[in-house]
Amino acid sequence: MTDFLLPEARTLDLAGPLADYAARGHARLGRVMSDAGLAALRARSDDMMLGRVTYPGLFFQHDAASGRYEDLPYGKGYQGPSTSYRKIEKLEKDPLFLAWIENPLFERVARSLIEGEICIYRAVLFTKPASSGTPLPWHQDGGSYWGLDRDPELQIWTALDDAPLNGGCVEVLEGSHKGGLATPLGGVIPGDRVRAADADARKVALPARAGEALLLHNYLWHCSGVNRTGQPRRAVTICYMSRATRCLRKKRAPRAFTPVF
Repeated sequence: MTDFLLPEARTLDLAGPLADYAARGHARLGRVMSDAGLAALRARSDDMMLGRVTYPGLFFQHDAASGRYEDLPYGKGYQGPSTSYRKIEKLEKDPLFLAWIENPLFERVARSLIEGEICIYRAVLFTKPASSGTPLPWHQDGGSYWGLDRDPELQIWTALDDAPLNGGCVEVLEGSHKGGLATPLGGVIPGDRVRAADADARKVALPARAGEALLLHNYLWHCSGVNRTGQPRRAVTICYMSRATRCLRKKRAPRAFTPVF
């Protein structure tokens, strides 16, 4: 089995990160991925975007030509070789990414927060190409838009490249997860709610070095800006949840979720 976890990460004391996660809605695990893992997953990311490695059912979304979130294309899927895809979903189809999804540290974190058997809602590669990328507005990852009978709470985000302050790093409104959903729909938070919370003035940036991992609560308000560096900013986000979770969609067959622990 491919193992990209640093040896010291196997016995990482989780008491502090789990306390931070409960209080703030986010926490740092520190550097957890090896150099070999970074090299392998960066290469595999490029191979997927350039069409050198393919799997049936991968979901692709290209960046908007205008650079505006409102102009992002939907439903177009793979549009040919490009390193300007904003995201690729269903990473669990790839054995290298699946090995990272199922690593023993993330299993310890997930079992600390989720009862019973565990699956993933999604595993996503989010990218911001060098000197570009689409700003991501304030949002929450849950609500009726997700189409589930209960909202997941745990996401683990891993930087494949450095994500500095000017590189489109994650920005959060600390403690906002305690207020629940801003709207029943979830997703992008309406501007009036953002202004009422003074979120832009109160936001906290979470710069990360390649190989670092963050815990993020799904209800935590978070956003990110444009990558203004000359290097790509790629990151893997995995949403873990109870295997008892059910998809509620009616227009198509309910989704089946990949069990991991």
